[in-house]
Amino acid sequence: MNEHATLPARQRLAQNGALAPFNRLRTEIDRLFDDLHFPAAPRSLLALIGEQRLIPAMELSAVEGGYQLSVELPGMEQDDIDVEFADGALTVSGEKRQESEKKDAGYLMSERRYGAFHRQLTLPVDVDPNSIKADFAKGVLKVTMKQDQKAVGRARKIRVS
Repeated sequence: MNEHATLPARQRLAQNGALAPFNRLRTEIDRLFDDLHFPAAPRSLLALIGEQRLIPAMELSAVEGGYQLSVELPGMEQDDIDVEFADGALTVSGEKRQESEKKDAGYLMSERRYGAFHRQLTLPVDVDPNSIKADFAKGVLKVTMKQDQKAVGRARKIRVS
């Protein structure tokens, strides 16, 4: 990754000298969002080509005796995914790499797509860390966690005076 790829879009555009019409439009739209105090999420829809960030959808649900986390990772392989638990937080990260090359009469078409993601989720305090298991099938990572019954019993009511 070069140093330009880590700079915000506005700084990169300024470094490139004269702005192309598309880049001017991007700057005006960013300014509009700044003036209207929109959160950063709508801006991600306007990301420049090549700046795509992978942000997989996650869903944590309570199931009988514990919890289940589902993470959508279409097109990824099991070896591309890392799952870690530390200090009450579950981290799911990975990197997607796709390369394709097509040779035909008189031309060569080559495409490369790369993207990394890192999602961290604070787990409920009653999760038993030793029970965490992860399975990956058909583009969906499922992480199951059992409740620690001892942790449930440690909760107590505090009297307010």
